[in-house]
Amino acid sequence: MIFETLLILCIILAIYAIETKDMLKSILILCGLDIVIAALFYLMAAPDIAITQIAVTAGIGTFILVVTINRCGRKEEE
Repeated sequence: MIFETLLILCIILAIYAIETKDMLKSILILCGLDIVIAALFYLMAAPDIAITQIAVTAGIGTFILVVTINRCGRKEEE
């Protein structure tokens, strides 16, 4: 039951990250999505991949994207 709930949460977060116009908000939602994916890896008995997912994607990747957004601009122009 928890596995299916996390999969549905992944779909909702991915759609919300695509639809939002604020880039910083989108990056933070993607960070949350990475954490949910790491939880899914942990439930599939792969804790080493879950730790790597959190460290690399949710940690370093989010940091690099936030720095890039601060240099380029936060809002999408219409």
